[in-house]
Amino acid sequence: MAATELKSAAILDLLKAFLETEEGLQVRKKVNLVYQFNIAPKKIGYDEVIFTIDLKTGQHLGFDCKEFVLVVVLLGKSGPYEGGKPDAVFSLKDEDFMKLATGKMNPQIAFMRGALKIKGSLSAAQKFTPDIFPKPSKL
Repeated sequence: MAATELKSAAILDLLKAFLETEEGLQVRKKVNLVYQFNIAPKKIGYDEVIFTIDLKTGQHLGFDCKEFVLVVVLLGKSGPYEGGKPDAVFSLKDEDFMKLATGKMNPQIAFMRGALKIKGSLSAAQKFTPDIFPKPSKL
């Protein structure tokens, strides 16, 4: 599945624009981690598209800016973070990503219900909070 077919691709475009703002820079400084999202259209583990958000180095392949980097793998070319291991990997369905991004689903509850799978550092995963996303009014 192409990334552009996912509803979450639009949210990630908004996230990219948000992270270019002063408020987004503050989020990057606060979080300072690399997240990988494996987003599946229907079922976790199948036809996943991989998005990487690098809020740590400021240098990576793809979109590059002075204070942060957001790498969104598009056009069906999916792949994991190439700068080492991401701090946390989240696997979830497209619709659940949308709920998390818009504040309609709590990440901890999603994890406990099995809607969100996490690999890597749990402390890094706990820093993944709704304030990483633009406020719902901006979505």
